[in-house]
Amino acid sequence: MGTRHRDHSFGSKPLGRIGTLEVRLACDAAEIAAAQEIRYRIFYEELGAGRGSLKTAKRDADRFDDICDHLLVFDTALTGPAHHQIVGTYRLLRQERALVSGGFYSDEEFELKALITRHPGRRFLELGRSCVLPAYRSKRTIEVLWQGIWAYVNHYDIGVMAGCASFQGTVPAAHAEALSYLAHHCRTSSLWDVRAVAGRYSSMDLMPAEAVSPKSAILAMPPLIKAYLRIGARVGDGCVIDADFGTVDVFVVLPVNDIGARYINYYGGESQSFAA
Repeated sequence: MGTRHRDHSFGSKPLGRIGTLEVRLACDAAEIAAAQEIRYRIFYEELGAGRGSLKTAKRDADRFDDICDHLLVFDTALTGPAHHQIVGTYRLLRQERALVSGGFYSDEEFELKALITRHPGRRFLELGRSCVLPAYRSKRTIEVLWQGIWAYVNHYDIGVMAGCASFQGTVPAAHAEALSYLAHHCRTSSLWDVRAVAGRYSSMDLMPAEAVSPKSAILAMPPLIKAYLRIGARVGDGCVIDADFGTVDVFVVLPVNDIGARYINYYGGESQSFAA
């Protein structure tokens, strides 16, 4: 698997901890396979993704798994080997790996390479495949994941985090208020703008600004998108229908310098001892 690319001195140790939950990078094939199985359970069995070629393996797997780091949350109170303790995962793809291995996952949907070209002095990190088992969908699990991400960002001197985030279903109009709120109030600045690729572009501007209720729009958003916005992220131009996963995808851009000070102090302080 992708372990041949990994910085073992960094990846094998905990990057964050809250109670019995611990976060670190996958360090062997068994842990990556366990993360793929969790992704399958959530994306295919729970949320209805439909790529039949993967169903016999009971794993969500693609060519990017071998070049990504897999951030894992373990519940150390569970019995058995470490790969049986995994309760959540995030997939991380650094710019230098993507550029020598055929690009980013997001390239098929959004013009990420054009954005990177405009910022040659920044190191980009693509985040994706975020999922947590139902029993662990809590503030505590999200916080330990972000401890791990923050330690990773500091270790690799990441300047910008970016990636797709999804609404369920393949009809943008079903999310008209939430998407319109993003279009009117949460767009990137021109400096950081990124557009859906030609041919897959769907407008997010589905309702006039005065018709959008911010409260109901935010309530209708997936928790991951709300979490990104709270930290300081903004979204690109247009959304994309992903028929394979049955989602409407938006593109999230988060320059590290734009992360709110309260979150840097919180996650930075909590993960300080793990980031060296």
